[in-house]
Amino acid sequence: MVMRRLPLILPLLLLPALAGCGNTKAPPTPLTHAALSAVAARPGAPREALARAVDNLFADPAIGETRAVVVLHNGNIVAERYAPGYGPNTKLLGWSMSKTITGVLVGLLVSDGRLRLDESAPVPTWQRPGDPRGEVTLLQLLQMRSGLHHVESAEPAGEADTVRMLALDGRDDMAAYAESQPLESEAGSAWEYSTATTVILADIAARALTESKDPAIRRQAVSDYLRTRLFEPVGMHSAVPEFDAAGTFIGGSMVHATARDWAKFGEFLRTNGSVRGVQVVPSDWIRTMLNPAPHNPGYGAQIWLNHSQANGQEELFPGRGPSSIFACIGHLGQYVIVSPDQHLTIVRLGKSDSGQRPALVGRLADIVELYSRD
Repeated sequence: MVMRRLPLILPLLLLPALAGCGNTKAPPTPLTHAALSAVAARPGAPREALARAVDNLFADPAIGETRAVVVLHNGNIVAERYAPGYGPNTKLLGWSMSKTITGVLVGLLVSDGRLRLDESAPVPTWQRPGDPRGEVTLLQLLQMRSGLHHVESAEPAGEADTVRMLALDGRDDMAAYAESQPLESEAGSAWEYSTATTVILADIAARALTESKDPAIRRQAVSDYLRTRLFEPVGMHSAVPEFDAAGTFIGGSMVHATARDWAKFGEFLRTNGSVRGVQVVPSDWIRTMLNPAPHNPGYGAQIWLNHSQANGQEELFPGRGPSSIFACIGHLGQYVIVSPDQHLTIVRLGKSDSGQRPALVGRLADIVELYSRD
């Protein structure tokens, strides 16, 4: 009798196991050869996980179009991948990542004794008696707290000062446009992101290098200084800065370079302004750039920090990586992310609209989280 019941009991005993099988997650899609071959054999993190995280930057439609990714760990390239039509020799526009280059340019001039950080910014039209803009210091400009009127973006786009300066009525002399703006708050009292502010810094740099107003001379002076004092020592041989018709470096948005050279710039910042033991810019200047600005702990001096933004609109990922992380960030999703504690630099170049940026930042944080704090 027991023998006759056993076949009926066995299916009942198997039901829990069968039910559990239905809840098992499907295995991840196998990585392609291209995804795996983009990652070094020993990248300092789980290889397949890193390959998948990099692959997600190219495959996830929610983050837009990725054109180039370079990951360095301990100074070595451990992952590198490009979209079709792009490669190691393709120069890509950094957009507002260029601001950090301008910040370093100013630091070199300060270290040379040509500019002073805490004195009135040497803008001639601000030095007239009674002009309150004469109170604006170079440091306040660097930290985006000049108090000058500025509209970074607007709808329609043509009403934004950034667009007017770069493409409309201010395009032939961008510094004149930026420097003509009145104060809307007391100098140093409020933080406001401003591409025009960085153009003012670039104009100040040009006048520190030459007294000439000739556009060609101004352009040559800044170009030569950037090349000999920054680009060549760092190894950014592909870097190309753009200038307006007045000979002013468009330092807020217009430097082109390959992904590898953007990575070299990140490594230069990670090593406190040095390259192979040679100090290119004083390490104190890098610390100045990474010191949180008054009124916004998420911004330094022409560079973003991995702290919460004062306006609540996060640019990085506080809480998902060391607080020491900093980044050059550009329009349409250009990133050079540097994590000194993890000996890590990540470059992502591509095209992502504002709605896609949060998902993109999350994907970049995924890579950061694969690396332990060394």
